[in-house]
Order: sequence, then C-alpha cells, then structure tokens
Amino acid sequence: MAGSCNTSSASSRRKSRRLTVLFGLLATLLLAGSSAPEPAAAAHEPDYADEANWLCRPGRNDACHTDLDVTEVKADGTLTVRPFAPADDPALDCFYVYPTISADDAPNSDMVAGEGEARMAAQQFARFAQACRLYAPIYRQVTLRSLRAGLMGRPGGSTELAYQDVRAAFEAYLENDNRGRPFVLFGHSQGTAMLTRLIQEDVEGTPLQERMLSAILLGYNVLVPKNGVMGGSFHSVPLCTAADETGCVVTYVSFPASTPPPPGAVFAYAGTPGLTVACVNPASLLGRTTLGAIIPKNGGGVAARPPAPWVAAGDEIATPFVSVPGLLRGDCAGEGDSGYLTVTTLADPGDPRSDDIGGEVLVFNRPLTGWGLHLLDVNLTQADLIALVNRQAAAYAARRGEGD
Repeated sequence: MAGSCNTSSASSRRKSRRLTVLFGLLATLLLAGSSAPEPAAAAHEPDYADEANWLCRPGRNDACHTDLDVTEVKADGTLTVRPFAPADDPALDCFYVYPTISADDAPNSDMVAGEGEARMAAQQFARFAQACRLYAPIYRQVTLRSLRAGLMGRPGGSTELAYQDVRAAFEAYLENDNRGRPFVLFGHSQGTAMLTRLIQEDVEGTPLQERMLSAILLGYNVLVPKNGVMGGSFHSVPLCTAADETGCVVTYVSFPASTPPPPGAVFAYAGTPGLTVACVNPASLLGRTTLGAIIPKNGGGVAARPPAPWVAAGDEIATPFVSVPGLLRGDCAGEGDSGYLTVTTLADPGDPRSDDIGGEVLVFNRPLTGWGLHLLDVNLTQADLIALVNRQAAAYAARRGEGD
C-alpha cells in the first residue's frame, strides 16, 4: 500500500507540474504574441457590421443584459439587496475584450460565443452600463485547447488572428457607432494583450488618443520605468495618477497579501532591465481606503477556489453577486522589476462575514501561486472602476464645456 500511495503521490505531482506549465504557456503565448505576432491562420474574416458578431451592443437583450443585482453583506452580517440600475443615456462608450475563456476544440475559437464568453461579459463588463454604452466583439481568441497543444510541442493558436479580429471590430465600432464620443478600452488577460497592441499601433499619436477617456488593462503585465508613469508598454499614454485625469491607464495584476508572487512568476515580473510591472489602484485614486469589490456569489468560476460562506449565519444570498464593504484593502506593492496589487482581508473576530474570498486558480485543489487572484482581477475593484470612469467622464465633459 505504501508503494501504491507513493506512486499515486508522484503521479499527482507530475500532473500538477504539467498543469503549471500549461497555464504558464498561456501567459507566455500572449506576452510573446503582442510583440512578435505570428502569421494569421487562413479563415473567413468576420464582418463586424453584422450584429451577430458582437457579444454586447447597446439596446439588445444579449450577454450584457442579465441579472446584476448585488447583496451587500455588511460588517454586522445584515444583508441588503442592491438592485442594478444602468445609467440613463451615458455620454461615453466602453469597448471590452474578454479574457481567455473559449472551450472550443480548435486552436482559435469560432465566432459563436459559448457559455464562457457570456459568463465573462456578465461577471466583468455588463455592470459598466452604469457608466457607458457597452460594446464587446466576439473574436477568434486563442483557446484553452491551444495550451494543451503547446504542452505536447505542437503549434498553438494564432494571437495574430485574434488581434486582427479585435482591430477590425474596433474599426467597425469607430465607423458605425462612435460618432466622436469619448471611449474606454477595457480588457482582461488575453483581452488586455489585444488592447495593449491596439493602443500601441492605432491610438497613440493619432486623434483617437484625445478621445480615449482611459484604458482599463487588467490581468496582464503593462510595463513602465521604475518609479515612472510613462514609457515601457506605451510611449505617450501615462498611468492614471488622479481621479479626474483622462487619457491614462489603470492596470494591475492581483495577489493575496498572504501569498505574494513567487520569483519568476509570469504575472507581476517585467523581466526587462529598467522596467517594472505597473500597478494603479482605482480605489486609491478615488481616495478610498478599501476596495469596492463586487464578486460573483459562487466565486471566480469553475477553475477558481470557491469562497467560504459569505456570512456565518443568516438568510441565503439569492443574488448572483455579493459586495463586502470595508472588508478588502488593496495596496500596490513590489520591488525591482515586480509590481502588483496586494489584497488584504481586514479580518475582525467580531465580524460574522467570511475572511476567505477564494479566487485563486486551482490545480488538483492546490492554488497556482504564480497566478494570484487572476480570476477575480476585475471584480476586486469593479465598483471603484465604474466610479472612476464616471469621474473621468465628468472631467472630460467639463474641460470641453459640456458639463451642466
């Protein structure tokens, strides 16, 4: 029996190492793809004048038209349902590129959105209807299958194909929908990789840069010089340093305070002399001391470690999302070429709320420490991000004499 247990344990360790490499391949693929694109696969180009090729658009009953009500869990354990209410006729647009989520059995996804894409739109983007009109294209992203192929030494998916779709969708949005309005570019993980390149190639140094209210680029390494706000990933788009600043970037990768990124982690380390991974805490820009987290009731998804029960006792939470005011604090941290948002749970023995929000990527029920809270990156500051976009929109309008 002992020999059998040792064999089983060794097998589990080998599987865990393989999956660690598997997840690492995704990040490596995306990081490499943004700077050295491979030839695009031959395929029929999507027509973004066709509304079927959009995950979210204004005025439709689509992936962004879903139940977004929140149960606020107060420090005393009482529950209050906060119904979702979108903004009336917002003056700006948000253009969103979702993270790696496709389970399609191909190197790149097709143009039919699955459950995963819809879930990401609801979890990360739909709530931004409190600030802007919502645009989210379907694109032929690199799939999870590509990771398996890469692990076996076979060619993976094409980031160039994915990028050209995103670029075509953005061009179609500008031509058919924008009409001179300010816009926010918003991405996570693979989506951030796509938008980073889009800003570099099509926004910086063009008239569009003046209309870009901000870029929210989460879950991917955006680089700046150490102690600097510009340079590295972008030559003329700075990091945001004030709530009323526009034309700037909000970016971070998140890790629990109890588990900082290990040396050499793909996220949080620049790996380039003189540069570091940028971190902008949107709550701090707003003068807030704790994070405005809005978290899916059941956690960050099927690959995430689930949260503990949100409150020790009381009524069952019926809404799909939960907020925990005052429970989480975020601080930008790191040294040398590392930078990240460290998330601390402000534990209080007298607070009946859970001190465990979960969220880490699990591999055989063990957290993948190099990925931190990647699956909750957006949700950790979602209320702050929306409030910040509204502040930026007001500042943009005031500078142009468009305010009340």
